[in-house]
Amino acid sequence: MKALRWIGFIAARYVSIGRRNRSAPSSVFAILGIFTGVLALTVILAVMNGFQLGFIESIVEISSYHVRVDPLPDTAGGQALADRLGRIPGVAAAVPFREVKGIVRGNRDTQQAVVVRGVPPQTLEMDRGMAEKLEFIAGSFNLVQDDALILGAELARHLGARVGDEVTLISLSGLFPGFSAGAFSEDDQERDYRFTVTGVFRSGFYEYDLSWAFINSNAAGNIGGDAPLSLGIKFRNRWQDERGMEAIRRMDEYRALADETGTDLLRSWRDYNRAFFGALRTEKLLMFILVGLIFIVVGLNIFQAQRRAVLERREEIGLLRALGGSGRAVRLIFVWDGFIIGFTGAALGMASGLLIADNINAFFSVLEGAVNFFITLLNMAAALFDRGESIQGENFAVFSPAVFYIKEIPSRIIPHEAVLIFLSGLLSALLAAWFASGKVSRTNPAEVLRYE
Repeated sequence: MKALRWIGFIAARYVSIGRRNRSAPSSVFAILGIFTGVLALTVILAVMNGFQLGFIESIVEISSYHVRVDPLPDTAGGQALADRLGRIPGVAAAVPFREVKGIVRGNRDTQQAVVVRGVPPQTLEMDRGMAEKLEFIAGSFNLVQDDALILGAELARHLGARVGDEVTLISLSGLFPGFSAGAFSEDDQERDYRFTVTGVFRSGFYEYDLSWAFINSNAAGNIGGDAPLSLGIKFRNRWQDERGMEAIRRMDEYRALADETGTDLLRSWRDYNRAFFGALRTEKLLMFILVGLIFIVVGLNIFQAQRRAVLERREEIGLLRALGGSGRAVRLIFVWDGFIIGFTGAALGMASGLLIADNINAFFSVLEGAVNFFITLLNMAAALFDRGESIQGENFAVFSPAVFYIKEIPSRIIPHEAVLIFLSGLLSALLAAWFASGKVSRTNPAEVLRYE
């Protein structure tokens, strides 16, 4: 313990008094390098997590569910399974639904291909995760009537439809039994149905807002024809989907259905949009590697600085060895030096990064305000050389709504990623100091002090 005390004391003195040769990189610049790397990586990954998790949660909570029984036989056995799953404590929701593909035609004679999902009217009460992801900008989730229709915000804008308007849904599912709210088209393979818009939602995912609609499950059964019934299951923890699927497979109700159909009916959310999720994971990994290169550059600078420090302090090293300090103990002085640099830079960078990530919209507002202020000054200066005519232009925005489909910048901080970033900054300094101080243990005090 006493050895660690004097080693830490000398290391702290080395950091504080700096290098003898002032042209060498100082500890302050090394700390700033670690600080910059940790800060940048924390903020960038927080914003990236915000975008990616927003997309993933929209898909999981609205479209794919955590696990699906697909298809769910429309029999007493299928109903028994749905009822049983709805009573299991680990299951958050079990919602039956049908999907019908069609074309919606609006008041402007515009039309759009859509996926129409038929769900029970009480879906939002059954599925709280879906209720949290759907933001209604007009109307509500009202599917009590068989001719009620809920549109995505971009779809409603494209069709020019508002709450209370009637739109035409063209079913592409073939010729099926009549539906009281619709009429036949001239083409036997298409059916036209009139629906009344009762709500307009925004999910945050452009594809859903442009090409998704909800109708009553009874209406979907009538116009969907051969559209199979499915059961969307959500667990309280979506990462437990594999365990949940195994528990469902052991249920008697599910075994009876599997034996009846001769196939495994369960599908996890990991099976849907696999390519999309894989692309997001690869993008995040590559971003981490690219930004993490900062730590390699800073580590090389610390390595060179520590090697130079070892050469400059050969006399001090020899004196410490002559006083009884082992080569390992003297080497630890420089490793502690690297630890102090790495810990200080990583701690300051992490604290600043978490503060900015938690207030990312305010940070970008200040940044955009500063940039727009300088742009205004440049425009005023340019106008002086243009006979007093002002130069008009749009305000600068980092994430402009005209380009990005967002109202505000999302930010998510994942604890284990924050720990990994902190350790990356700390270890880059530690490893650089360890390798740079390798010659210390081989220093012979007699040779160093002979000429002093």
